[in-house]
Amino acid sequence: MPTLHFKGKTFVQNHHLAVKYHQLVPKKELSLTDKVSLHDNLIIQGDNLKALKALLPTYSGKIKCIYIDPPYNTGNEKWVYNDNVNSPMINEWLGNIVDKEDLTRHDKWLCMMMPRLKLLRELLSEDGVVIISIDDNEQHRLRMLCDEIFGEENFVVDIAWRSGDSSNNDAKTFSNDYNSTLVYSKSLEWLPNRLERTEKNNQHYKNPDNDPKGPWFAGNVSSPNPRENLRYELKTPSGKIISPPANGWRWKEETMQGMIETGEIIFSEDESRIVKKTYLEDQGGLAPSNLWHDIDETGHNRQAKYEQNNLFPEKTTSEQFKTPKPVKFIKRILQLATNSDSIILDSFAGSGTTAHATLELNKEDGGNRKFVLVEMEDYANSITAERVRRVIKGVKTAKSELLKTGTGGTFSYFELGNTIEMESLLRGKNLPSFIEFARYLFYTATGEEFNEKAINEKTGFIGESKNYEAYLFYKADIDWLKKNALTLELCKGFPKFKNKQRLVFAPAKYVDDHTLLDYRIDFCQLPYEIYRIQR
Repeated sequence: MPTLHFKGKTFVQNHHLAVKYHQLVPKKELSLTDKVSLHDNLIIQGDNLKALKALLPTYSGKIKCIYIDPPYNTGNEKWVYNDNVNSPMINEWLGNIVDKEDLTRHDKWLCMMMPRLKLLRELLSEDGVVIISIDDNEQHRLRMLCDEIFGEENFVVDIAWRSGDSSNNDAKTFSNDYNSTLVYSKSLEWLPNRLERTEKNNQHYKNPDNDPKGPWFAGNVSSPNPRENLRYELKTPSGKIISPPANGWRWKEETMQGMIETGEIIFSEDESRIVKKTYLEDQGGLAPSNLWHDIDETGHNRQAKYEQNNLFPEKTTSEQFKTPKPVKFIKRILQLATNSDSIILDSFAGSGTTAHATLELNKEDGGNRKFVLVEMEDYANSITAERVRRVIKGVKTAKSELLKTGTGGTFSYFELGNTIEMESLLRGKNLPSFIEFARYLFYTATGEEFNEKAINEKTGFIGESKNYEAYLFYKADIDWLKKNALTLELCKGFPKFKNKQRLVFAPAKYVDDHTLLDYRIDFCQLPYEIYRIQR
């Protein structure tokens, strides 16, 4: 397979492995829920590379649909390369705006995308799919990069979406009216959902002869390829002979006679030809097309701006996104790629359209899809999360009835916290406090709400989840960590068993596996096995 080479590739192709795990710190005051939880709809503020790594313990292999709309690298976006890669060359890139004058802008963009795509693949479920919006600036390079990461055989389609509602009359050569949308699956078995048929899809089905099976249209009766065994004559009820088409009939003679007897094939009134009835009731849903040109079905950029204005009438044009995606476009993606209980991830969340579309689709079909949004910019709360709040609660001045009444729902807001590093625990540098470490471990291991008030440092208890009682034996002291471990005495000191497995974090253990089994303990050595819990 041809390989894509670019400046810096050797330094970033395994960079996702070197990214450290960060705490996901709950922000109750920014959330819209009574109970903050990693299993709720999520909005995470922070660098998306670090956030994706932080999500692995809870969501590895669980995301059904990933949709991202990364920078198109047009040279006008003024994005900045900020990944802390261990390379003097790449370190020179840090903090510099990538514009049209930058001769390495394509290399920088690929270096930015590669580790993120690798982490996204880890988060994707085996029956999942990643869908990426892009334009001609990077489409060809992105496809080669995805071929390498997801496998060329897992390329599904490049959807051409008509993003504008009219042609650009000022174009010097061709008017560019579409964006590419690359679709890659995790495995070859993935299939998109079929679309519901509309009246427009069914308008050519009629029932002129009052067939009891309902409306039909005349299907093709000719073989697509020349076949001698399909070249035979048909005799009509009055004895006329109908010669076969050039390639022969579509079916063998005995099959043809059977369909004539059942009325599925009829003769024309003058008996000069046959008609194959294709019934509407047999058609099922529609296979999706790779050409999305109907703006009534999939929206367009101008419509997305209308939606933005309805949601934020108080904001000026300069405060709004220039090219947001319309809700209809994302909803069509979700209709094709998700089930009613799927988890959807958008790690370039922007204005929050993915969450908006998820909430609306759930409201329309009664689904329970969940979204996970990641946004690093300062507007993560003021625009991304605020949009979701308004969609859930409703906007009284909105023209849309659904937006006016609100969809209902909840979300939990998190920020990236400090790193939890093995080196810190081994060397005693930058050790987190007991509460910080307890919060990280509890959320990471259970995904459920952490109650700081429930902590008992004396007994090590840090919280109770649906499946576990969690305990942490730890002090932010390197000498203590070297000398202490889970002992038989500690095991005997646990409270009365409440039919929940005990999840115990400690620097080491001085008890055998049989003792762990007796005391219903899942032991996790700090910090090595944190990730294993959810794998």
